[in-house]
Amino acid sequence: MIRGIRFSVDVGQSRVGLARTDPEGTMALPVATIKVKEKSVADIAAIINEYEPIVIYVGLPLNLQGEHTGSTQYALDFASSLKPLVSCEIRLVDERLSTVSAASALRSAGHTAQSSKDIIDQAAAIVILEHALDYESKRNVLAGEPVGE
Repeated sequence: MIRGIRFSVDVGQSRVGLARTDPEGTMALPVATIKVKEKSVADIAAIINEYEPIVIYVGLPLNLQGEHTGSTQYALDFASSLKPLVSCEIRLVDERLSTVSAASALRSAGHTAQSSKDIIDQAAAIVILEHALDYESKRNVLAGEPVGE
């Protein structure tokens, strides 16, 4: 597996969750939950650029049949807006059930729905990143589809 920090973004219309890996690209770590009304895509890009990632994985929300949803276009637009603001590749990865998995993990850790409201998006970004890392380690290639290529 290629050495370097990977980033993931769980895009929502209210909040955006950010997670990253360690420099070895082996462990997913929470970074922040950003309220969309308070920060722009440029602000989010600035946070990501501080870490100098080799790739950014943006979660692509699809329904259980793998079809686009109302949220899919929002995530695609976000990824396209982010692309010129970062110096690394952006790749779209299927994020089906990432929020459900994150919520389940938080409940197992003793968090209520209310207490996890501010961290659920970070946890979903971690799930997205862990799936991408698993894909990379099994196939020795980056996960997902590149944005704008």
